[in-house]
Amino acid sequence: MNSRRSFLQQAGLITAGLMLPGGFSAFAKDSKLPKKIGIQLFTMREQLDKNATETLTRIGKIGYQEVETYYGYSAGQDAGKFWGLSVKELKSLLKSLNITSPSGHYGLNHFLTEGNGKDDELKAQVEYAVELGQQYFVVPALPFPQWDEKPTADHYKFISEQLNKAAEYCHKAGLKVAYHNHFWEFKPFEGNTGTGYEVMLKNTDPGKVFFELDCFWAIKSGFDPVKLFAQAPGRFFALHVKDVDKAKPEPLVSPANADKKAMELLSMASFADVGSGAVDYKRILAKAPAAGVKHLYVEQDKIVTEPYQSITNSYNYVRNTLLV
Repeated sequence: MNSRRSFLQQAGLITAGLMLPGGFSAFAKDSKLPKKIGIQLFTMREQLDKNATETLTRIGKIGYQEVETYYGYSAGQDAGKFWGLSVKELKSLLKSLNITSPSGHYGLNHFLTEGNGKDDELKAQVEYAVELGQQYFVVPALPFPQWDEKPTADHYKFISEQLNKAAEYCHKAGLKVAYHNHFWEFKPFEGNTGTGYEVMLKNTDPGKVFFELDCFWAIKSGFDPVKLFAQAPGRFFALHVKDVDKAKPEPLVSPANADKKAMELLSMASFADVGSGAVDYKRILAKAPAAGVKHLYVEQDKIVTEPYQSITNSYNYVRNTLLV
């Protein structure tokens, strides 16, 4: 009887705990997966350009609690402005919506170009990241002219050296540097002797340079995210969670596409709401904790349906299927 009474008391305490705010989240912590769902704001770039306040408000109402910003993608963008908002205004708006921004995308076109290496853009953008309270300064891509260059190990060693230098500067500001992939980093070197992504994994400081794995582009390059995790455990701070159209699952990086330019290949990519496509995210997320994943960002480079319904569909799948 005593043991039964003890069991009922403990069960009652557990149930009461689950009824408290955050109770379900606290009870699920053993999964070690992120509990907050984020979105890379590039997904809603057209809406942000029209009305950033309204767009971010609607994103928050859907349930997203984290956003990853992007900076410098808009033509004629005012320095230090995000969709017309100053850094201070953006920070205040996000706070009012109970949304945090753990990371942001910032371009280092000059800094990552051989023979240039100027760090003015790095220093300016680090200030924005710090003021927003971000922890990760993410390089979203190689400079545009490099997308179609023949990949070489030496070039990616240069990129690695620059990322290490950026990490040293960012470290002093309390930031970590990370690199976000597309597909060109996975193009094979001549003779199939490796890839640029492999060079960066091996030649960047594992304590200061991290990676944000865009699962879509890795898969469309013929690479398995789980196998990439195994190459560098603990170094993937975030995932871009976006799905591959089931009607077009074939890799873009292939001998048949070897002569196609990057913009043509980008135009061939076809996306889907998370959960409706070809990617097995349950399998990927099962290995995500060991990979070091702290943040999940829903993203879709091009939405062909109603945008808010699309990001709602993706949010619901991540919340109700992947994080249960």
